[in-house]
Formats: sequence, structure tokens, C-alpha cells
Amino acid sequence: MSLDQYITRRALLGSTAQGLGSVALASILHQQARAAADANKWRGIVSAPHVPPKAKRVIWLYMAGGMSHLETFDPKPKLAKMNGMEMPVSITKGQQIAQLQGSAKLNCFAPQHPFNKHGKSGLEISTIWPELSKRADDLCIIRSMHTDAINHDPAHTLMNTGSMISGRPAAGSWLNYGLGSDSDNLPGFVVMVSTGKFGQSQPIAARQWHSGFLESRFQGVEFRSKGDPVLYLSNPAGVTKDRQRDVVDAVNKLNRLEDEAVADPEIATRIAQYELAFQMQQSAPELLGFTKETKATLDLYGTSKVDGSFAGNCLLARRLAERGVRFIQLYHRDWDHHGKVKVDSEGTAKEVDRGVAALLTDLKQRDMLKDTLVVFGTEFGRTPMNQGNGRDHHLAGFSIWLAGGGIKGGMTYGNTDEFGYHAVENKTHVNDLHATMLHLMGIDHLKLTYRFQGRDFRLTDVAGKVIKPVLG
Repeated sequence: MSLDQYITRRALLGSTAQGLGSVALASILHQQARAAADANKWRGIVSAPHVPPKAKRVIWLYMAGGMSHLETFDPKPKLAKMNGMEMPVSITKGQQIAQLQGSAKLNCFAPQHPFNKHGKSGLEISTIWPELSKRADDLCIIRSMHTDAINHDPAHTLMNTGSMISGRPAAGSWLNYGLGSDSDNLPGFVVMVSTGKFGQSQPIAARQWHSGFLESRFQGVEFRSKGDPVLYLSNPAGVTKDRQRDVVDAVNKLNRLEDEAVADPEIATRIAQYELAFQMQQSAPELLGFTKETKATLDLYGTSKVDGSFAGNCLLARRLAERGVRFIQLYHRDWDHHGKVKVDSEGTAKEVDRGVAALLTDLKQRDMLKDTLVVFGTEFGRTPMNQGNGRDHHLAGFSIWLAGGGIKGGMTYGNTDEFGYHAVENKTHVNDLHATMLHLMGIDHLKLTYRFQGRDFRLTDVAGKVIKPVLG
């Protein structure tokens, strides 16, 4: 063996010390970067709950397009008896109707599916929900919802932000602003969209989950159904985790220097989001891989991967909830049934039924339903008068349901009239729904405000009351 192949004890210790020193320095720098990121993590404006919280998170199942209450959750025997007869003028006179406005004759159109009683509560649910009906005793059906908007986009905007005026923060943004996120490596507000094969799939604008005048860190992040859930989540070829960490640290250091000079809150947001994006690169593969789910769980949902289906999104929603995501919103764009309401409502319900029933069952089995508020709703209902073999947009009365998170199960609240036209008993506005949601999360909706352009804004705008009879 030649002399240059030998290494002295002094040389060995010296080179090793340098190597260990480099590792230690890198570790310290990474810890400092993480500490700086933690310092920029938003922990919520509500330092202590206004009221005792019953829920930790919200999963909002949004049936986009205007789900008909008359084919789903609101049985109307009198409307069925009067099928084909003219709707009483006293019901429709002076009312806002969309495409049917000005028609010579408005005829009664019977519910197109029968209703049966389910569970110990005897809750009446349409036969198009064979799986969901098994969870009847978990549901609180509100049959007296009403809204202010007759067309899709403003109705979505009102349902999501509490106002028909575009530019206000979404409900999920308000919750993240108020409470912060429980997750270190995932957004606090996640949105997923699925599309079915029935009805008209109305577009859903990204501003429905925007943060409005709140900092952009509070806006919803849409997870896509194919490829990376978020654009540019994967590193380019040749870019390692350590190299990416170096880039994030360097960029954030420059951002902090700029923040010290100008004190722009959006710079703090940028720092936090760079760090979140890096953490998501590490956590997303595990989140999106269902390999650790049991066969029983996969069979329950009827899917084994993130496939863009509503059921797949429901399973992913449960996994997000487990990981501390505060607000999860699943849109299914398939409920606009101006024609073929009998066939299409059944078809769309079939696309949704198994997934939502599996989600409720799964949450309950994991003891998570008690502190997860599940909202199942739509932007408006459908007219009790026919539009050919379909129904028109309807704002004066429709149904949603709530489950878990401090809600009484196995009950209905409120009613529409005998024709399913007007909400007449315990009328419930969109602002009331928002007030109740915040209340269950420990927030007084009157106290969660943000001053903008000289005015204090809130999710419930200038209205809203907590629906106390539905609280458990």
C-alpha cells in the first residue's frame, strides 16, 4: 500500500470535524429557517373562544347548480296531488322567477321520486339516497333555507361569502383568519371540484374561495384531481430536497429584509407560503397515497386512489381533516336540472350518495364526526312549477342538511309551504347558516370583523342569527 493511501489520526479528526461542523451548521440554519417560518405562521385573531367550541373543522359538501329540494329532502304530498294543475296565483304573484317569468301558465309539477322514512327518527328522505338514508339519525335537515340571488354566480357568491358583492372573503378564509390552521404542512383551506355526467355543469369561479380583502395567505387552495394536486409541487429533474431548501431559505431571507424595510403584510404572507409550499412537497405524496388505508375503508368509498370522483374527494377530505386542515370544501358540479329532472336528479345523487354516506360513516368510526361539522348544501333550490320536464331556479325555499360538530341528528328544522315554494316556518337565511357555523367553531359572528375602507366587515354582513334549535 502506498503512503498516499494512509491517513493520519490528525488528518482524520480534522476532516471529520469539518464534515460534522458542516452538518451542524446546516442543521442550525434549517432550524433557524423553520423558526422564522413558525414566527410567520398565523395562529388566528381569536385568541380565546367566544363560546365553547363544538367543532374543530368544517367539511362543506357543495352541490353546485341548484339541487332540487323537491326530489331530495322536502316531500310535498299536496304538490303531488295537484300535478299538472295551475299553480295558485297567490303563491307566485310578484315573485322573482328566472326563465319562467312571464309564462302564460305555471303548472304544478309533482316531486319525481317517492320519499320513505328512515332511522329511529323516521326522517323522510327521497329514494334516490339509498346509502345516505342509512345515516338519517345523524342528519339535521333544514327545509326552510332561502337566499337573495336567482342566478348561479351571485348565489354562489352569497353562499360562500355572505354577500352577493364580489370581492368579499370566503367562509373558509374567515375561519382561517379567525382560528388559524392546525396543520404545519398543508393549507388551512382546501377546495376540490368533481364533475358528473348529468345536468349542466355550471362553472365555479376561483374567487368563490378567495380571501378578498384579507391577506392572501387565507385564500383556499384548489387541489386538482390529476397530476400534482397543486401546480409545481414536484421539483424539476435534478433538483434535490436540500437544494430546494437552500432556495427557500435564501428567498425568505431576502423577503424578511424587504419586510423590515417596508412592513408590507403580504411579504409575511409570501414568507409563510414559501415555507408551506416546501413542507407540502414533503407531505403531499403520503397524503395522496391511499396505500395505508384498509381494504374495508377503500371498499366503503368504492375507490382506491385520488381519481377525481366525488367519492375519492370525500376520502381525501377525511385524510385532510385528520391532518389538521380547518376548512375543506368539495364541489360537485352536476345539479343544474332545467330538463329531465327525474332522470338527472337520480343520476347525480348516485354520483354523490356513496361518497357522502361513506364520509359520515368513516368519520363516526374514527370518533371524528363529533368535532367535524359537515354541511351539505346548494346555492338555491328548484321551482315547484315545471319547465318542460325540469325545474327553474328558485330562491324562496330550499333544503340543506348539517351533521356532526355539535348538531342534533335525526331532525328537521323549518318548512316550506304545501307547494314547496316559500319558506314559511323558521325561515333560515344564508347569513344564519354562517352565524351557526362560526358559533359551532367557538366564534361569535358579531365579533369576527375586519376593518376595510373605513368599515368593519364580517362574514354575516349586517345580518345573521345562530340557529339555536339545531344545536346539540
